[in-house]
Amino acid sequence: MRTTSNLPAPLPWHLLAEERIRAAKAAGKFENLPGLGQPIPGIDEPHDEVWRVKQKLGREQLQALPSALLLRLDVEQTLAHVADLRHEDDVRAEIDALNERIRKTGFAASWGPPVDVQPLDLDNVLTDWRRTHRR
Repeated sequence: MRTTSNLPAPLPWHLLAEERIRAAKAAGKFENLPGLGQPIPGIDEPHDEVWRVKQKLGREQLQALPSALLLRLDVEQTLAHVADLRHEDDVRAEIDALNERIRKTGFAASWGPPVDVQPLDLDNVLTDWRRTHRR
């Protein structure tokens, strides 16, 4: 049977961690770290229990919303963007692109509620846009 009398007594976890931190500092492992001197992102935001999940979704460009809700958000954001455009050709291009995204999403297999968003009527959008952009 082996005896442990020749081995040093094991350190408690908190002392072991402190010892390793001291050794890393002495070896210069904490010098020139990325983000040194920069504020910690989100430090002033309220506590969020799922912040890691949100960061991963953002990093990997994944969506947590079902297609139907994403599409409604896309329509809302595109219409807000169109309101700021100055040229009718740009409005047409934006609405055509949006309608194409609506068609593609409607045909794609997705989870969540059914996609019930219909392509926008370009003439109606242009009529509304012209009303607000009279010269």
